[in-house]
Amino acid sequence: MDLRQLRYFLAVAEQGQVTRAAKILNMEQPPLSRQLKLMEEELGVLLFDRSGRSFTLTAAGQLLKKRAEELLGQFDEALSEIRQLEEGLVGTLAVGSVVSCISLLPQRLREFSERYPRVTYKIQEGDHFLLGHYLDARQIELILSRLPFEAGLDDDRYAVKKLPSDPFVAILPKNWFPSPPPSSLCMADLADYPFLTLKTDQTKGMHEKVIRQFRANGLYPSILCECSSVAIIIALVAAGIGVTLLPRSVIDSFPLSDIIVCSITDADFQSEVGIVWLKDRYLSKSAQRFIEMFSEEESTP
Repeated sequence: MDLRQLRYFLAVAEQGQVTRAAKILNMEQPPLSRQLKLMEEELGVLLFDRSGRSFTLTAAGQLLKKRAEELLGQFDEALSEIRQLEEGLVGTLAVGSVVSCISLLPQRLREFSERYPRVTYKIQEGDHFLLGHYLDARQIELILSRLPFEAGLDDDRYAVKKLPSDPFVAILPKNWFPSPPPSSLCMADLADYPFLTLKTDQTKGMHEKVIRQFRANGLYPSILCECSSVAIIIALVAAGIGVTLLPRSVIDSFPLSDIIVCSITDADFQSEVGIVWLKDRYLSKSAQRFIEMFSEEESTP
């Protein structure tokens, strides 16, 4: 017995006649009658009482009708979900993000959830090297990252959509300054403080960008600490250990009670941000729609 036969059976059960059911099913009456007979022979029971002018369900037929409606309803729902999945309307969107980009996610995910409320999310955090591993292992499809993406592999493997750049700001301990604290500082002021820099053995791009900016101003900061964690750097600044330069959006993920954020008066340099994915791998519709949403934001006046 197959789903096609169950649909034939339900049509006859609902119409009470083979003739009307055959018309609705757009088929001839003899083949439909033959299919009903084959079902009864397979089950070893009568499904219809054929003694009257119309077909009446037997007890076995009534039970089969109930189960067939449930089964076909579940099957139709499954087909609908599969079609919606292909359209990016359901399923799980797996995204990775470096810590310094986490603040860029919540608003986008909220907007995406409003459009596609049946999509669920899997979020992975890590440095470029770890997220590159997750991407290769298909544990995530997209990465929100500072650029260049430094996973230690061939850059040609990655597709990158650049997002609006993010200006660097100075982050300093609040207890170093009287109230009100300064709103801006120059590079020479910053070079006089013990400096904390974001750097790992694999990812050095942000560190090198900051150091180049100091050197462009003829300055050589005294680096007190190289750290792989944005959260630790912010905690060290809040504790009065030193100062750092980070992209402005990073601060949105941390409390400002013990730090101050200053613009830089004599330097205007930016952190590049982008969405990264593998060129040669299938990208789900959910992931494609997520990327498209960023494009829509850029085109909005």
